[in-house]
Amino acid sequence: MSTAGTAPRRMPYPDIEPYETGMLDVGEGQRLYWECCGNPDGTPVVFIHGGPGGGTNPAHRRMYDPAAYRIILVDQRGCGRSSPHVADGADLAVNTTWSLVADLERLREHLGIETWLLFGGSWGSTLALSYAQEHPERVRGLVLRGIFLCRPSEIDWFYRGGAAHLFPDVWEGYLAPLIAADGAEAVHAAGYDHVAAYHRLLHCGDPATELAAARAWTTWETSTSQLLPRRAASDGSGDSDGVGDRFALAFARIENHYFVNDAFLTGRAILDRMDRIAHLPVVIVHGRYDVVCPVANAWELHAAWPGSTLHIVPDAGHAMAEPGITHHLLEATDSFRG
Repeated sequence: MSTAGTAPRRMPYPDIEPYETGMLDVGEGQRLYWECCGNPDGTPVVFIHGGPGGGTNPAHRRMYDPAAYRIILVDQRGCGRSSPHVADGADLAVNTTWSLVADLERLREHLGIETWLLFGGSWGSTLALSYAQEHPERVRGLVLRGIFLCRPSEIDWFYRGGAAHLFPDVWEGYLAPLIAADGAEAVHAAGYDHVAAYHRLLHCGDPATELAAARAWTTWETSTSQLLPRRAASDGSGDSDGVGDRFALAFARIENHYFVNDAFLTGRAILDRMDRIAHLPVVIVHGRYDVVCPVANAWELHAAWPGSTLHIVPDAGHAMAEPGITHHLLEATDSFRG
């Protein structure tokens, strides 16, 4: 296990553009945007984005040597450039962990890939682990960041008040739509379920209420993801506070949908199925001060995975863009080349 390092930190590879893009029909009315960058004959690596509902962006192409890798990005159901989009009313009933696992397998087959490297952070680590446990024979290795095992205790920590002890000022913004709907006394009462209340607001039928709830939910996460909090980065919408309406609606509705359903992991909890992937090589990178997904998650996964490599970054939180996180991820992908 590594916890620190004083060598100069790596910067991402230069910007690149896709050499191929497409929309994959995966059934149930869902079409997924995908793209390939880098070397068409290189080692296949698939970027599995977070959220769920976060989508991909050009920065995600830059974590791999483009001369060595066939870099595959895909937007999961209901978000990014996939269609239908949740902001436009896409059906969440067909959006589950196991439908996303099946989608990845369809994409692998569609692209004619025998085995690939899985690269995922936050929810992307959850989905990467779930896919690997279903299809270990298709995985050559994993690079994981900001480990999220999607257990009830983890949802309680971040969405029901645990992390509020570190970010009480930002937590007020998260509570604001709930207080407006249910009153302060109810919201602060013991047993109040913030996640269930958000589910009600995000699907209440009033566009203004739904949008306010989506923005508050999304801002809570984006504002707590870095060791040194800063204004959320714009998703390209031009909105003044950096969280675009379309992005926020997809991000909040999809995340909340998963969390009120325990991520559909009932009977297939990740740590209970580690025997399926214990033979696979993995590098785990996690910020010491990750508030969104506490470092204990990575420690438990590392303990359950003989041979795993764990880097705890001493001056980082949750975000992939933090320098120490980026450095160790680049070192990891370089180690899997070829």
